[in-house]
Amino acid sequence: MNNISNNIKFLRLQNGLTQEELANIVNKSRVLISQWESDSREITTEDIIKLSDYFNIPMDELVGKDLRALKPNPISQREILFNKSKYLLSEEDWETIEFIVNKAIKRYEESNKNNERHEK
Repeated sequence: MNNISNNIKFLRLQNGLTQEELANIVNKSRVLISQWESDSREITTEDIIKLSDYFNIPMDELVGKDLRALKPNPISQREILFNKSKYLLSEEDWETIEFIVNKAIKRYEESNKNNERHEK
């Protein structure tokens, strides 16, 4: 297997995706994803770009490095999982999340102000 085959499978599994889910993200078939991962089918430059963009990894690393040997970056993994959720949530869900986050930020800021007053 070459690096890109290993890397596609590695990144897919690291991000909790099935072959079917990745296929839907890059608008390809599950069978094609399987063929890429088993190195039985060439991957086009266009598809390398799609995967690179989705997984937020430079194309030269996707193609040239064995990512399995690298330690995962927790921040980028969270960002990738957040990007994955874009495909799963409705506009109403996003509005609810935004409301909750904004409310939490406001409470946090108020709590910090109260703590500062008590320290003085």
